[in-house]
Amino acid sequence: MAYYRSVGSVPPKRHTQHRTPDGNLYYEELMGEEGFSADSSLLYHRNIPSAIVDSRVWELPDQTTAPNHPLKPRHLKLHELFPPSTWTQTDVVTGRRLVLGNADVRISYAVSTADSPLYRNAVGDEMVYVESGRATVDTVFGSLQAGPGDYVFLPMSTTHRWRPSGEEPLRVYAIEANSHIAPPKRYLSRYGQLLEHSPYCERDLHGPGEPLLAEGTDVEVRVKHRAGSAIAGTIMVYPEHPFDVVGWDGCLYPFTFSIHDFEPITGRIHQPPPAHQAFEGGNFVICNFVPRKVDYHPLSIPVPYYHSNVDSDEIMFYCGGDYEARKGSGIGQGSISVHPGGHSHGPQPGATEKSIGAERFDELAVMVDTFRPLELGEGGLACEDTGYAWTWAGRGPADG
Repeated sequence: MAYYRSVGSVPPKRHTQHRTPDGNLYYEELMGEEGFSADSSLLYHRNIPSAIVDSRVWELPDQTTAPNHPLKPRHLKLHELFPPSTWTQTDVVTGRRLVLGNADVRISYAVSTADSPLYRNAVGDEMVYVESGRATVDTVFGSLQAGPGDYVFLPMSTTHRWRPSGEEPLRVYAIEANSHIAPPKRYLSRYGQLLEHSPYCERDLHGPGEPLLAEGTDVEVRVKHRAGSAIAGTIMVYPEHPFDVVGWDGCLYPFTFSIHDFEPITGRIHQPPPAHQAFEGGNFVICNFVPRKVDYHPLSIPVPYYHSNVDSDEIMFYCGGDYEARKGSGIGQGSISVHPGGHSHGPQPGATEKSIGAERFDELAVMVDTFRPLELGEGGLACEDTGYAWTWAGRGPADG
Protein backbone atom coordinates (compact mmCIF):
# COMPACT_ATOMS: atom_id res chain seq x y z
CA MET A 1 0.00 0.00 0.00
CA ALA A 2 1.07 3.55 -0.67
CA TYR A 3 0.05 5.25 2.55
CA TYR A 4 -0.49 4.82 6.29
CA ARG A 5 -3.90 4.51 7.93
CA SER A 6 -5.10 4.04 11.49
CA VAL A 7 -8.54 2.62 12.34
CA GLY A 8 -10.09 2.02 15.75
CA SER A 9 -8.19 1.80 19.02
CA VAL A 10 -4.38 1.56 18.94
CA PRO A 11 -1.80 2.51 21.59
CA PRO A 12 0.35 5.66 21.19
CA LYS A 13 3.48 3.58 20.55
CA ARG A 14 3.80 0.21 18.84
CA HIS A 15 4.71 -2.94 20.78
CA THR A 16 3.61 -1.37 24.07
CA GLN A 17 0.78 -2.24 26.46
CA HIS A 18 -2.73 -1.77 25.09
CA ARG A 19 -5.40 -2.77 27.58
CA THR A 20 -9.12 -3.53 27.48
CA PRO A 21 -11.52 -1.41 29.61
CA ASP A 22 -11.30 -4.07 32.34
CA GLY A 23 -7.49 -4.04 32.36
CA ASN A 24 -6.54 -7.07 30.27
CA LEU A 25 -4.04 -6.83 27.43
CA TYR A 26 -5.14 -6.87 23.81
CA TYR A 27 -3.13 -9.26 21.66
CA GLU A 28 -0.94 -7.45 19.13
CA GLU A 29 -0.38 -9.14 15.74
CA LEU A 30 2.04 -7.97 13.06
CA MET A 31 0.85 -8.75 9.53
CA GLY A 32 3.70 -8.02 7.15
CA GLU A 33 5.15 -8.77 3.74
CA GLU A 34 8.61 -10.20 3.09
CA GLY A 35 9.24 -11.01 6.71
CA PHE A 36 9.85 -7.73 8.50
CA SER A 37 11.26 -5.95 5.43
CA ALA A 38 8.22 -4.53 3.59
CA ASP A 39 4.74 -3.10 4.20
CA SER A 40 2.95 -4.20 7.36
CA SER A 41 0.13 -3.43 9.76
CA LEU A 42 -0.38 -4.03 13.46
CA LEU A 43 -3.73 -5.47 14.56
CA TYR A 44 -5.02 -5.56 18.16
CA HIS A 45 -7.16 -8.63 18.95
CA ARG A 46 -9.45 -9.42 21.84
CA ASN A 47 -8.38 -13.07 21.61
CA ILE A 48 -5.15 -14.92 20.82
CA PRO A 49 -4.98 -14.96 16.99
CA SER A 50 -2.90 -18.17 16.93
CA ALA A 51 -5.42 -20.30 18.85
CA ILE A 52 -7.01 -23.11 16.81
CA VAL A 53 -8.91 -26.19 17.97
CA ASP A 54 -8.99 -28.22 14.75
CA SER A 55 -7.38 -28.48 11.31
CA ARG A 56 -8.66 -30.68 8.49
CA VAL A 57 -8.47 -30.97 4.72
CA TRP A 58 -10.52 -28.67 2.46
CA GLU A 59 -10.90 -30.20 -0.99
CA LEU A 60 -10.40 -27.30 -3.40
CA PRO A 61 -12.32 -26.99 -6.67
CA ASP A 62 -10.52 -28.53 -9.64
CA GLN A 63 -7.14 -26.79 -9.96
CA THR A 64 -5.75 -28.84 -12.86
CA THR A 65 -4.66 -27.11 -16.06
CA ALA A 66 -3.92 -28.18 -19.63
CA PRO A 67 -1.39 -26.51 -21.96
CA ASN A 68 -2.61 -24.33 -24.83
CA HIS A 69 -1.56 -26.96 -27.37
CA PRO A 70 -1.79 -26.92 -30.30
CA LEU A 71 -1.10 -23.21 -29.88
CA LYS A 72 -3.97 -20.96 -30.92
CA PRO A 73 -5.87 -17.85 -29.81
CA ARG A 74 -9.01 -18.65 -27.86
CA HIS A 75 -12.33 -17.09 -26.90
CA LEU A 76 -13.85 -18.11 -23.55
CA LYS A 77 -17.49 -17.25 -22.78
CA LEU A 78 -17.59 -16.96 -18.99
CA HIS A 79 -21.32 -16.25 -18.74
CA GLU A 80 -21.97 -19.83 -19.82
CA LEU A 81 -20.29 -21.27 -16.71
CA PHE A 82 -23.01 -20.48 -14.16
CA PRO A 83 -26.67 -20.93 -15.17
CA PRO A 84 -29.19 -19.20 -12.85
CA SER A 85 -30.09 -22.50 -11.19
CA THR A 86 -26.59 -22.57 -9.62
CA TRP A 87 -26.55 -19.06 -8.13
CA THR A 88 -28.02 -19.98 -4.73
CA GLN A 89 -26.10 -23.24 -4.49
CA THR A 90 -22.57 -21.84 -4.56
CA ASP A 91 -20.56 -18.83 -3.40
CA VAL A 92 -17.78 -16.72 -4.89
CA VAL A 93 -15.04 -18.42 -2.86
CA THR A 94 -15.72 -22.16 -2.91
CA GLY A 95 -17.59 -21.92 -6.23
CA ARG A 96 -14.80 -20.35 -8.28
CA ARG A 97 -14.03 -22.16 -11.51
CA LEU A 98 -10.45 -21.98 -12.68
CA VAL A 99 -10.27 -20.44 -16.16
CA LEU A 100 -6.53 -19.93 -16.73
CA GLY A 101 -3.43 -20.39 -14.64
CA ASN A 102 0.32 -20.84 -14.37
CA ALA A 103 2.92 -20.83 -11.59
CA ASP A 104 2.49 -17.06 -11.10
CA VAL A 105 -1.24 -16.32 -11.29
CA ARG A 106 -4.63 -18.04 -11.45
CA ILE A 107 -7.74 -16.47 -13.01
CA SER A 108 -11.13 -17.75 -11.87
CA TYR A 109 -14.77 -16.77 -12.33
CA ALA A 110 -17.81 -17.16 -10.11
CA VAL A 111 -21.47 -16.09 -9.96
CA SER A 112 -23.50 -16.34 -6.77
CA THR A 113 -26.21 -14.89 -4.55
CA ALA A 114 -25.04 -16.82 -1.46
CA ASP A 115 -22.70 -15.74 1.34
CA SER A 116 -19.23 -17.24 1.27
CA PRO A 117 -17.56 -18.94 4.22
CA LEU A 118 -14.66 -17.24 5.96
CA TYR A 119 -11.63 -17.53 3.71
CA ARG A 120 -7.94 -16.73 3.68
CA ASN A 121 -5.53 -17.00 0.73
CA ALA A 122 -2.07 -17.78 2.10
CA VAL A 123 -0.54 -18.23 -1.38
CA GLY A 124 -0.59 -14.60 -2.53
CA ASP A 125 -2.59 -11.41 -2.87
CA GLU A 126 -5.96 -11.39 -4.59
CA MET A 127 -7.36 -8.67 -6.87
CA VAL A 128 -11.04 -9.49 -7.44
CA TYR A 129 -12.94 -7.52 -10.09
CA VAL A 130 -16.71 -7.16 -9.61
CA GLU A 131 -18.32 -7.42 -13.03
CA SER A 132 -21.87 -6.93 -11.70
CA GLY A 133 -23.84 -7.15 -8.48
CA ARG A 134 -22.98 -5.78 -5.07
CA ALA A 135 -21.48 -7.19 -1.91
CA THR A 136 -20.20 -6.43 1.53
CA VAL A 137 -16.72 -7.87 2.00
CA ASP A 138 -16.12 -8.41 5.71
CA THR A 139 -12.46 -8.64 6.70
CA VAL A 140 -10.40 -8.82 9.85
CA PHE A 141 -9.61 -5.12 9.18
CA GLY A 142 -13.27 -4.11 8.80
CA SER A 143 -15.87 -4.12 6.03
CA LEU A 144 -15.70 -2.93 2.41
CA GLN A 145 -18.61 -2.13 0.08
CA ALA A 146 -18.10 -3.34 -3.49
CA GLY A 147 -20.18 -2.80 -6.61
CA PRO A 148 -19.93 -2.98 -10.40
CA GLY A 149 -16.50 -1.94 -11.67
CA ASP A 150 -14.77 -2.25 -8.29
CA TYR A 151 -11.54 -4.09 -7.73
CA VAL A 152 -11.35 -5.59 -4.24
CA PHE A 153 -7.72 -5.92 -3.14
CA LEU A 154 -7.16 -8.56 -0.45
CA PRO A 155 -3.61 -8.85 0.90
CA MET A 156 -2.21 -12.32 1.35
CA SER A 157 -3.57 -14.08 4.49
CA THR A 158 -6.41 -11.60 5.07
CA THR A 159 -9.36 -13.45 6.62
CA HIS A 160 -12.55 -12.35 4.86
CA ARG A 161 -15.97 -13.34 3.51
CA TRP A 162 -18.24 -12.14 0.70
CA ARG A 163 -21.91 -11.28 1.36
CA PRO A 164 -23.83 -10.48 -1.86
CA SER A 165 -26.59 -7.89 -1.61
CA GLY A 166 -29.40 -6.71 -3.85
CA GLU A 167 -31.35 -8.60 -6.49
CA GLU A 168 -28.61 -8.98 -9.10
CA PRO A 169 -26.20 -11.92 -8.75
CA LEU A 170 -22.63 -11.16 -7.82
CA ARG A 171 -20.25 -11.87 -10.73
CA VAL A 172 -16.54 -11.80 -9.88
CA TYR A 173 -13.36 -12.20 -11.90
CA ALA A 174 -10.72 -13.31 -9.42
CA ILE A 175 -7.02 -12.72 -10.09
CA GLU A 176 -5.05 -14.76 -7.54
CA ALA A 177 -1.30 -14.10 -7.43
CA ASN A 178 1.48 -16.31 -6.15
CA SER A 179 3.11 -13.05 -5.06
CA HIS A 180 2.09 -9.56 -3.97
CA ILE A 181 0.17 -7.09 -6.14
CA ALA A 182 1.02 -3.38 -6.11
CA PRO A 183 0.96 -0.23 -8.25
CA PRO A 184 3.65 -0.15 -10.95
CA LYS A 185 6.94 1.14 -9.60
CA ARG A 186 7.03 3.93 -12.21
CA TYR A 187 3.90 5.43 -10.60
CA LEU A 188 5.50 5.64 -7.14
CA SER A 189 7.91 8.01 -5.46
CA ARG A 190 10.89 6.49 -3.67
CA TYR A 191 8.78 6.64 -0.47
CA GLY A 192 5.70 5.01 -2.03
CA GLN A 193 3.44 7.97 -2.84
CA LEU A 194 1.50 7.78 -6.11
CA LEU A 195 3.01 10.41 -8.39
CA GLU A 196 1.32 13.08 -10.52
CA HIS A 197 1.56 11.04 -13.74
CA SER A 198 -0.14 8.03 -12.15
CA PRO A 199 -3.65 7.36 -13.56
CA TYR A 200 -5.05 7.16 -10.02
CA CYS A 201 -4.11 8.36 -6.54
CA GLU A 202 -4.61 7.51 -2.89
CA ARG A 203 -8.01 9.26 -2.83
CA ASP A 204 -9.29 6.55 -5.18
CA LEU A 205 -8.41 3.71 -2.77
CA HIS A 206 -11.08 3.01 -0.15
CA GLY A 207 -10.15 0.97 2.91
CA PRO A 208 -12.25 -0.12 5.90
CA GLY A 209 -13.55 2.78 7.98
CA GLU A 210 -14.03 1.14 11.35
CA PRO A 211 -13.32 -2.18 13.11
CA LEU A 212 -15.66 -5.12 12.62
CA LEU A 213 -16.34 -7.10 15.78
CA ALA A 214 -18.15 -10.44 15.59
CA GLU A 215 -18.98 -13.11 18.15
CA GLY A 216 -18.84 -16.86 17.72
CA THR A 217 -17.17 -20.05 18.87
CA ASP A 218 -15.57 -22.90 16.91
CA VAL A 219 -15.48 -20.76 13.77
CA GLU A 220 -14.26 -22.35 10.54
CA VAL A 221 -11.88 -20.52 8.18
CA ARG A 222 -10.98 -22.02 4.80
CA VAL A 223 -7.29 -21.47 4.00
CA LYS A 224 -5.74 -21.83 0.55
CA HIS A 225 -2.01 -22.48 0.98
CA ARG A 226 1.11 -24.03 -0.48
CA ALA A 227 1.73 -27.74 0.04
CA GLY A 228 5.06 -28.51 -1.54
CA SER A 229 4.78 -27.48 -5.19
CA ALA A 230 0.97 -27.72 -5.15
CA ILE A 231 -1.88 -25.51 -3.93
CA ALA A 232 -3.94 -27.11 -1.17
CA GLY A 233 -6.82 -26.28 1.15
CA THR A 234 -7.25 -26.57 4.92
CA ILE A 235 -10.16 -25.75 7.22
CA MET A 236 -8.87 -24.24 10.46
CA VAL A 237 -11.26 -23.98 13.41
CA TYR A 238 -10.84 -21.08 15.83
CA PRO A 239 -12.21 -21.15 19.39
CA GLU A 240 -13.32 -17.49 19.03
CA HIS A 241 -14.38 -15.50 16.00
CA PRO A 242 -11.32 -14.08 14.13
CA PHE A 243 -13.16 -10.77 13.56
CA ASP A 244 -12.13 -9.52 17.00
CA VAL A 245 -9.79 -6.63 16.06
CA VAL A 246 -10.50 -3.42 18.00
CA GLY A 247 -8.00 -1.37 16.00
CA TRP A 248 -5.14 -1.50 13.54
CA ASP A 249 -2.64 0.76 11.84
CA GLY A 250 -0.08 0.50 9.08
CA CYS A 251 0.33 0.39 5.31
CA LEU A 252 -1.02 -3.08 4.51
CA TYR A 253 -4.80 -3.53 4.35
CA PRO A 254 -7.64 -4.41 1.95
CA PHE A 255 -9.22 -1.73 -0.21
CA THR A 256 -11.54 -1.16 -3.14
CA PHE A 257 -10.64 0.73 -6.30
CA SER A 258 -13.16 1.54 -9.01
CA ILE A 259 -12.13 1.06 -12.62
CA HIS A 260 -14.20 4.20 -13.27
CA ASP A 261 -11.63 6.20 -11.25
CA PHE A 262 -8.82 5.13 -13.58
CA GLU A 263 -7.81 8.14 -15.70
CA PRO A 264 -6.80 6.98 -19.20
CA ILE A 265 -3.54 8.15 -20.76
CA THR A 266 -4.10 9.16 -24.38
CA GLY A 267 -2.00 10.63 -27.19
CA ARG A 268 -1.92 11.80 -30.80
CA ILE A 269 -1.24 8.25 -31.99
CA HIS A 270 -2.14 4.87 -30.56
CA GLN A 271 -0.81 4.26 -27.04
CA PRO A 272 0.68 0.83 -26.23
CA PRO A 273 -0.80 -1.36 -23.45
CA PRO A 274 1.61 -0.16 -20.69
CA ALA A 275 -0.27 3.17 -20.81
CA HIS A 276 -3.28 1.26 -19.44
CA GLN A 277 -1.45 -0.49 -16.59
CA ALA A 278 -3.00 -0.31 -13.13
CA PHE A 279 -1.17 -2.96 -11.05
CA GLU A 280 1.66 -5.46 -11.23
CA GLY A 281 2.43 -8.80 -9.60
CA GLY A 282 5.19 -11.36 -9.94
CA ASN A 283 5.52 -12.05 -13.70
CA PHE A 284 2.19 -10.43 -14.64
CA VAL A 285 0.48 -7.04 -14.96
CA ILE A 286 -3.14 -5.83 -14.75
CA CYS A 287 -4.36 -3.14 -17.17
CA ASN A 288 -7.62 -1.17 -17.52
CA PHE A 289 -9.18 -0.27 -20.84
CA VAL A 290 -11.80 2.37 -20.07
CA PRO A 291 -14.01 4.81 -22.03
CA ARG A 292 -11.72 7.48 -23.45
CA LYS A 293 -11.00 9.93 -26.23
CA VAL A 294 -8.79 8.31 -28.83
CA ASP A 295 -5.89 9.34 -31.03
CA TYR A 296 -6.09 12.83 -32.50
CA HIS A 297 -3.32 12.86 -35.11
CA PRO A 298 -5.05 13.69 -38.44
CA LEU A 299 -3.88 10.38 -39.92
CA SER A 300 -4.27 8.27 -36.79
CA ILE A 301 -5.69 4.74 -36.74
CA PRO A 302 -7.46 4.38 -33.35
CA VAL A 303 -7.61 0.57 -33.10
CA PRO A 304 -4.41 -1.33 -32.21
CA TYR A 305 -1.89 -2.39 -34.82
CA TYR A 306 -1.21 -6.12 -35.21
CA HIS A 307 1.29 -7.17 -32.61
CA SER A 308 3.23 -10.16 -31.34
CA ASN A 309 3.68 -10.25 -27.58
CA VAL A 310 6.79 -12.39 -27.82
CA ASP A 311 7.33 -12.49 -24.04
CA SER A 312 3.75 -12.75 -22.82
CA ASP A 313 0.21 -14.08 -23.06
CA GLU A 314 -2.44 -11.35 -23.34
CA ILE A 315 -5.74 -12.06 -21.56
CA MET A 316 -8.57 -9.56 -22.06
CA PHE A 317 -11.80 -9.75 -20.04
CA TYR A 318 -14.54 -7.72 -21.74
CA CYS A 319 -16.81 -6.32 -19.05
CA GLY A 320 -18.64 -3.39 -20.64
CA GLY A 321 -19.11 -1.10 -23.61
CA ASP A 322 -18.42 -1.84 -27.26
CA TYR A 323 -14.94 -3.06 -28.11
CA GLU A 324 -14.17 -1.74 -31.60
CA ALA A 325 -11.23 -3.98 -32.49
CA ARG A 326 -13.15 -7.20 -31.79
CA LYS A 327 -16.35 -6.57 -33.78
CA GLY A 328 -17.27 -9.59 -35.87
CA SER A 329 -15.35 -12.08 -33.71
CA GLY A 330 -18.23 -13.15 -31.46
CA ILE A 331 -16.70 -11.49 -28.41
CA GLY A 332 -19.09 -9.66 -26.07
CA GLN A 333 -19.58 -8.85 -22.41
CA GLY A 334 -18.33 -11.70 -20.24
CA SER A 335 -15.86 -12.90 -22.87
CA ILE A 336 -12.15 -13.55 -22.44
CA SER A 337 -9.77 -13.44 -25.39
CA VAL A 338 -6.59 -15.50 -24.96
CA HIS A 339 -3.86 -14.23 -27.29
CA PRO A 340 -0.75 -16.29 -26.52
CA GLY A 341 2.88 -15.52 -27.11
CA GLY A 342 3.90 -17.01 -30.44
CA HIS A 343 0.78 -15.75 -32.24
CA SER A 344 0.39 -12.31 -33.85
CA HIS A 345 -2.99 -10.76 -33.09
CA GLY A 346 -4.86 -7.54 -33.67
CA PRO A 347 -8.11 -6.08 -35.02
CA GLN A 348 -10.73 -8.19 -36.76
CA PRO A 349 -10.98 -7.82 -40.55
CA GLY A 350 -12.43 -4.42 -41.47
CA ALA A 351 -12.05 -2.93 -37.98
CA THR A 352 -8.96 -0.87 -38.87
CA GLU A 353 -10.62 1.05 -41.70
CA LYS A 354 -13.90 1.47 -39.78
CA SER A 355 -12.09 3.03 -36.80
CA ILE A 356 -10.59 5.91 -38.79
CA GLY A 357 -12.21 9.16 -37.73
CA ALA A 358 -13.44 7.83 -34.38
CA GLU A 359 -13.03 10.33 -31.55
CA ARG A 360 -14.02 8.17 -28.59
CA PHE A 361 -14.13 4.49 -27.61
CA ASP A 362 -16.78 3.35 -25.15
CA GLU A 363 -15.21 0.14 -23.87
CA LEU A 364 -14.45 -1.47 -20.55
CA ALA A 365 -12.01 -4.35 -20.19
CA VAL A 366 -9.56 -5.80 -17.67
CA MET A 367 -6.36 -7.15 -19.19
CA VAL A 368 -3.87 -9.51 -17.57
CA ASP A 369 -0.54 -9.97 -19.35
CA THR A 370 1.60 -12.83 -18.07
CA PHE A 371 5.28 -13.38 -18.76
CA ARG A 372 5.02 -17.16 -18.66
CA PRO A 373 2.51 -19.17 -20.72
CA LEU A 374 -0.94 -19.69 -19.26
CA GLU A 375 -2.67 -23.04 -19.26
CA LEU A 376 -6.41 -23.69 -19.46
CA GLY A 377 -8.34 -24.62 -16.34
CA GLU A 378 -11.49 -26.71 -16.32
CA GLY A 379 -13.64 -23.58 -16.46
CA GLY A 380 -11.83 -22.27 -19.52
CA LEU A 381 -12.14 -25.59 -21.33
CA ALA A 382 -15.86 -25.74 -20.50
CA CYS A 383 -16.80 -22.43 -22.13
CA GLU A 384 -14.59 -22.15 -25.21
CA ASP A 385 -15.88 -20.81 -28.53
CA THR A 386 -13.93 -23.23 -30.71
CA GLY A 387 -14.31 -21.19 -33.91
CA TYR A 388 -12.61 -18.02 -32.67
CA ALA A 389 -9.09 -18.83 -33.86
CA TRP A 390 -10.21 -18.78 -37.50
CA THR A 391 -12.13 -15.46 -37.46
CA TRP A 392 -9.26 -13.42 -38.97
CA ALA A 393 -9.07 -15.77 -41.97
CA GLY A 394 -12.81 -16.32 -42.34
CA ARG A 395 -12.49 -20.10 -42.48
CA GLY A 396 -11.02 -22.94 -40.45
CA PRO A 397 -9.60 -26.40 -41.06
CA ALA A 398 -13.03 -27.94 -41.66
CA ASP A 399 -13.62 -25.52 -44.56
CA GLY A 400 -10.71 -26.81 -46.63
